[in-house]
Amino acid sequence: METLRYVAFSTDPGGGNPAGVVLDASGVDDAKMLATAAEVGYSETAFAVEADDGSLDVRYFSPLAEVPFCGHATIATAVAHAERHGTGRLLLRTPAGPVTVTTDRAADGTLVATLVSVPPRTVPLDEPDLAELLAILGWSTGDLDPALPPRVAFAGAWHPVIATTSRERLAALDYDMPALAALMARRDWTTIDLIRRESPTVFHARNPFPPGGVVEDPATGAAAAALGGYLRELGLVQTPATLTIHQGADMGRPSTITVTVPADPGTGIGVTGAAVRL
Repeated sequence: METLRYVAFSTDPGGGNPAGVVLDASGVDDAKMLATAAEVGYSETAFAVEADDGSLDVRYFSPLAEVPFCGHATIATAVAHAERHGTGRLLLRTPAGPVTVTTDRAADGTLVATLVSVPPRTVPLDEPDLAELLAILGWSTGDLDPALPPRVAFAGAWHPVIATTSRERLAALDYDMPALAALMARRDWTTIDLIRRESPTVFHARNPFPPGGVVEDPATGAAAAALGGYLRELGLVQTPATLTIHQGADMGRPSTITVTVPADPGTGIGVTGAAVRL
């Protein structure tokens, strides 16, 4: 089994979010996938098995557990596949549902991939859960942006969306990792999407990820897709829209995620990023 290593949402190996990629995981069982993900040590490793029609069955493992969907590992997998088989459209069958990915080369030769998520949705974030989450983060209700109400958003995995008006508040991330891990396990949340809106279409994000065994994810494509769905569902962005999400800068791994939000509420959210092999 060949395990490749890529960084997604950056053209600089020192930026973005690293992911493991196994393009041929035929015959590999769950225990081996989990052990491989732990050995790789990145927030996720994707394991693909090619079907007869050329589509890929893909599963995602963090060092601690399987997750239903991972955006940056999807981008990395698509770019790794394109390097071997050429660019184009690829269907991935993920535990969260079917995801299409299209790869192409940018003007500078960099491979870029765009995934289209499963249809997104949001649910309310219960007040007791919000209070517990804020206490764990060391945030207060005064830190919140009233224009972007807390919700739990889905586009393949569940992510509470918590917005602040303060870039300084976002930069000062410090939380009780075991306490947050316990809360997220009870609620089946994958990451916490902490955001600050710079302009109508530009956001800064940080994503605590204790279920994956890491304090923070430097680029989270699944959360970016969930955010796009959240903004559309709540009427907080004029659609169709193209959003830019800056993530990872506060932890020294700057990442850029482009999110495409179609007007049709029943459609998936597009997430675009470059990936380079490590």
